[in-house]
Amino acid sequence: MTEAQTFRARAEQDRAAADAATLDSVRDRHLRSEAAWAAMARRSERVAEQRERNEAEKIAAKDG
Repeated sequence: MTEAQTFRARAEQDRAAADAATLDSVRDRHLRSEAAWAAMARRSERVAEQRERNEAEKIAAKDG
């Protein structure tokens, strides 16, 4: 499981907890947490994509 997948799973857990919450403050806390986990997943995916591009450029430069 990638880091981004882990973060997305945590976001889903918080969404489910928010949906099940009966108190507004608890629901809001879970929704904030869900948003934070989702943002971390997007950031992790961007970093992984950039890392792959950098590695490809290094290989191309070495071969070139």
